[in-house]
Amino acid sequence: MNALTFLISTLFDLYLMVVILRIWLQLARADFYNPFSQFIVKATHPILAPMRRILPSFGSLDTASLVLALLVVIVKVLLLSLIAGAAIDIITLLVFAAVTVAKQAGVLLFWMLLIRAILSWFNQGYNPIVMVMGQLTEPLLAPVRRIIPPIGGLDLSVLLVIIAMNFINILLAQYLPFWAVI
Repeated sequence: MNALTFLISTLFDLYLMVVILRIWLQLARADFYNPFSQFIVKATHPILAPMRRILPSFGSLDTASLVLALLVVIVKVLLLSLIAGAAIDIITLLVFAAVTVAKQAGVLLFWMLLIRAILSWFNQGYNPIVMVMGQLTEPLLAPVRRIIPPIGGLDLSVLLVIIAMNFINILLAQYLPFWAVI
């Protein structure tokens, strides 16, 4: 059962990351003609196209993508509960799904910031993945750079955003101990 649980968790978590990237690409108005963006669109379009006929967007927020992210978590939890033989009530499931999507978005942001910082040391020339990472993370880094500009060519904005994210995560875990396990 551990192997099956691992496989289900991994596959659903990877697809959740793709769906979160789809939401994020639209919010950041990133280049959808980029090869990396095209992969995200093609991986989510078959499920999102019918959902969009039912669920309208609110401004720049694509509600169909958000509902899909929640559904991915709900189906994952239901499958894992079925395997474990455990029951889960609907309210707990919905709250758990919402918190999980938010937490996974934070994890994804952390890794994108870290990878972007590391790649900035080695990147030479055009790389489509680095370009999309820049488009996705720049709205968070630009305000920090306005407060603390690069010092001697060293950009500390990524470090400060990561520290702020960890501070918020620890603070939330302190006041919501049940959700810290997610």
